[in-house]
Amino acid sequence: MEKRGVISIGEAFVDFISTDRTNTKFRQLLGGATVNLAVGTSRLGLPAFYLCKLGTDPDGQFVEQELKKEGVNLEFSVRTAMKRMCGVYVHLTESGDRNFHSYINPTPEEVLREDELSRDVFEKTRIFYFGSGTLFQKKSKETTQAALQYAKECSNLIAFDANLRLKRWESERDCRQTVVSFLKQATIVKLAEDELNFLMETNSLEAGLEKIIKWDIPYLFITLGEKGACGVMNGKKVFSLAPKVDSIDTTGAGDAFMAGLLYCFHEKGMPAGMTELTEYLQFANRVGAQATTKIGSLTSRVDFMELKKHFEK
Repeated sequence: MEKRGVISIGEAFVDFISTDRTNTKFRQLLGGATVNLAVGTSRLGLPAFYLCKLGTDPDGQFVEQELKKEGVNLEFSVRTAMKRMCGVYVHLTESGDRNFHSYINPTPEEVLREDELSRDVFEKTRIFYFGSGTLFQKKSKETTQAALQYAKECSNLIAFDANLRLKRWESERDCRQTVVSFLKQATIVKLAEDELNFLMETNSLEAGLEKIIKWDIPYLFITLGEKGACGVMNGKKVFSLAPKVDSIDTTGAGDAFMAGLLYCFHEKGMPAGMTELTEYLQFANRVGAQATTKIGSLTSRVDFMELKKHFEK
């Protein structure tokens, strides 16, 4: 049986996006980096499996319904009446900009446990993806490590995206040590430029790359915002500029970029050289840029499919 599909493990969020400057009315949207990745890969036509703990209350039902609409498989997720979904409130400033206001997690101990994982999903999929968003929590960290072990045993490609949220950690030192220990186990690693400098304790892209290249990560990608991205393979670097778009909301652009990358690895395999690595970067940049042209962390299915057609020509 051919192995196909991408596993994403993490915590689903409900994003409450303010609809006016009074910040009293909110639009409810699906959110969370690992959710964005699952939806992005599904929209690009890959089988997408999401592993998390879901609630049965209205917010939990909303998350499950939205993921199912997107074609994301929740067969291996767990549901419990005790769980309350995490939420993020995004307010509008007087100037009309959006900013993070607050993060809520009513049931922090209700997370996917190691004994709730199923090896079956790892045996039939090609890529296992995770981030650092839940690694600050002891049970989640143990579950992630168990999932990593399954992924290795089942010969999955392992992909890691830092997605650092320092406010959730007890200290910068704890965050840095934990994240570094996990990313060293991955085949594909994506970091934003500021995350690279935080983890390497450097203050420039050049210095950060000089340090991390010594770790021999097989495929390393550094996103540079509107400047594009950098890819590193076998110690060699390549840069790709981001396409010009009418950007209105950068939320989720990095997750869309990662979805584009994983699509390339899934469909075309490991890049044979720098030319192919550059093609992967260019495609991921286009997917990431497209995500900024709509409100919220997800973009339209049509846009993703058009990009896919362009890549396959």
